[in-house]
Amino acid sequence: MASPSSLSNLITIIIISIISISASSANLYENVDITWGDGRAKILNNGDLLTLSLDQSSGSGFQSKNEYLFGKIDMQIKLVPGNSAGTVTAYYLKSPGTTWDEIDFEFLGNLSGDPYILHTNVFSQGKGNREQQFYLWFDPTLDFHTYSILWNPQRIIFSVDGTPIREFKNAESVGVPYLKSQPMRIYSSLWNADDWATRGGLVKTDWTQAPFSSSYRNYNDATACVWSASAGKSSCNDNTLKSQSGGGGGGDGWLNEELDSSNEERLKWVQKKYMVYNYCFDTSRFPLGIPPECSL
Repeated sequence: MASPSSLSNLITIIIISIISISASSANLYENVDITWGDGRAKILNNGDLLTLSLDQSSGSGFQSKNEYLFGKIDMQIKLVPGNSAGTVTAYYLKSPGTTWDEIDFEFLGNLSGDPYILHTNVFSQGKGNREQQFYLWFDPTLDFHTYSILWNPQRIIFSVDGTPIREFKNAESVGVPYLKSQPMRIYSSLWNADDWATRGGLVKTDWTQAPFSSSYRNYNDATACVWSASAGKSSCNDNTLKSQSGGGGGGDGWLNEELDSSNEERLKWVQKKYMVYNYCFDTSRFPLGIPPECSL
């Protein structure tokens, strides 16, 4: 028979476990707000899961409670299965205003059996037109996969399941404004874009397949600088930001993270095998010369 002290310790462990599970399961309630959709967006399973849905009347969306000025943010997403042509699942960072900054993941729907296209873009001070597009090396509708944005003073890195697919470097040295002064929130939405999303708008949304649904879990902003509007500063140490904003690398955490040789090779592998569009090579679009950041 267990001693009273052993039973007490066991009860304490159980209580701590329950509290931990509850805290973990409540993260979506704590981290995001549903912003539109008239009930089409739902937080389920005590906060472990969020779903967005789209029908012919409306899509739906959510945003992070926090704003960030630099961060490393992860989200696990399972995309709309089956015939999702015409739909777009967007997951992005964005600041308000007319000269906004933005970092985009957009998943362009497909006909059943065709691969999704992952569309990425970067806006600085309202200027975008920096699209790169990829096929994925797995079916993103069968299970959850982790989509990550690393944004620090030197670079932005897009990653899928830990594999970097795109790097956008600070190009202020060649006159390109960098995303460094405008706090941004995470947003996500599921919406109808059949005027352009699938084969340039040739394939329209099949509403007999509706409602369409995407799922989210494990939102992680633990390594991010949370912006306080009232204080006018982020949760990161100002001196740390200033000391690391001059470029270079050195392994001093995500604020100074850069691709090591292994990740450089993984990036090259993805871009060689799965990239389907890169604005830096589109000379017909830029007849006067490719944008200056492409030189980096």
